[in-house]
Amino acid sequence: MNDYLKRILNARVYDVAIESPLEIAPSLSARIGNTLLLKREDMQPVFSFKLRGAYNKMAQLSPAQLKKGVITSSAGNHAQGVALSAQKLGCKATIVMPTTTPQIKSDAVKARGATVVLHGDTYSDAYQHALALKQRSGMIFVHPYDDPDVIAGQGTIGMEILRQHTQPIHAIFVAIGGGGLISGVAAYVKQLRPDIKIIGVQPVDSDAMYRSIKAKRRVILDHVGLFADGVAVKQVGQETFRLCRKLVDEIILVDTDTACAALKDVFEDTRSILEPAGALAIAGAKLYVARENLKNETLVAITSGANMNFDRLRFIAERAEIGEQRETLLAVTIPETPGSFRKFCALLGKRNITEFNYRYADSKAAHVFVGIQVRDKSETSELINKLQRNKLPAINLSDNEMAKLHLRHLVGGHAPEAKDEILFRFEFPERPGALMLFLNNMSHSWNISLFHYRNHGADSGRVLVGMQVPHHDKKALREFLDSLGYHYWDESGNPAYRLFLG
Repeated sequence: MNDYLKRILNARVYDVAIESPLEIAPSLSARIGNTLLLKREDMQPVFSFKLRGAYNKMAQLSPAQLKKGVITSSAGNHAQGVALSAQKLGCKATIVMPTTTPQIKSDAVKARGATVVLHGDTYSDAYQHALALKQRSGMIFVHPYDDPDVIAGQGTIGMEILRQHTQPIHAIFVAIGGGGLISGVAAYVKQLRPDIKIIGVQPVDSDAMYRSIKAKRRVILDHVGLFADGVAVKQVGQETFRLCRKLVDEIILVDTDTACAALKDVFEDTRSILEPAGALAIAGAKLYVARENLKNETLVAITSGANMNFDRLRFIAERAEIGEQRETLLAVTIPETPGSFRKFCALLGKRNITEFNYRYADSKAAHVFVGIQVRDKSETSELINKLQRNKLPAINLSDNEMAKLHLRHLVGGHAPEAKDEILFRFEFPERPGALMLFLNNMSHSWNISLFHYRNHGADSGRVLVGMQVPHHDKKALREFLDSLGYHYWDESGNPAYRLFLG
């Protein structure tokens, strides 16, 4: 450990890296009842901590070694660190990246003059290919995590944390992929402040270090989840495993929804968007606080990266509320009779509805898929009990992966028995009571045969409604629609409706 302390104190990182800020997350701190400080490694020139280790390693190479060029494998952030370091040191760099790497990362590497080779689905696939290329070319391999100089470069983050916050710290939370970051931070912090807990955080589907420590040997995962691509590693390093077994207090596992909720938390406090791996430490800190019932302590979470494709935000926004347990997904069965839909909505009260999916399928019972904003799990239980007491059976689908990924987008289909159906597309004001105004003013003799709504974060809700209206009521229907004051469009002749819903 003395060797690592010396390496970290002498590490050459500040030619390319900044001393990143350590700043409070005020809203999240208030919510969890502890002071949470964010170590903002997402603010580095390559939007990740990885340039520290990469540059520290490459700066130690001789001119002859640099002339040969460097090669590495990376899911993206280490690649950018190597590319920037090569640019600074004037040498060639070849980066092998998994084909699943977000384009924003591969484009950033190319922009710094490095050669990108896409190979395999995971980091481990890319790693093996990079080693084969190294053997043929003679280039110097810069390991993304299992190298003492790389580990020491990452360890400068621990040095900065203790320098920036001299008061007591209960724990530092660190995302783990191959283990380089947490090994470096732990090697420094445990030497100077052994009282500070070092807690690793991994996704439940990329938990190689967690399993390795439990098994007391390095395990190889058969499969790794790619949502948090920055930590998608099948096997941890030999040196990082040794250090983590000795220095890390525990490892917390988080799921995708919890990570998405942490991304939203950081955005609300900083207006910054992290990548999934970059938010793991925050997700772990929240779980730890809840588990330990911790109060009035100071915690540090390293926001390790912010390289994410913009398109992924759609998925994250959808899953964040579920991860925070502030949205519940329910399947509710109601009688297929006029007025039952209105009764169901009235039982929901003034709760904000995030999604409504319903399609006529049976003359006796209707199955409604609904998303509702709640305070916490207890409110979900209260709501389900209320529906049950009113003879509306409800099933909680909030933890049902198929429902979250697919069902909410698939509810629908043809309804041959929905006679005299007319389809309208509406823009409802996004305010409480807009739906009830629609239902209360609609004729009780008209049956709703289709209803679809999703909250898109706009000032108006986009709603699709199918109603069974006899031909002789068409004039009354127009009068009803005009009286609402909502924008609407008749979609009864839309080919998409005819093909998939009519």
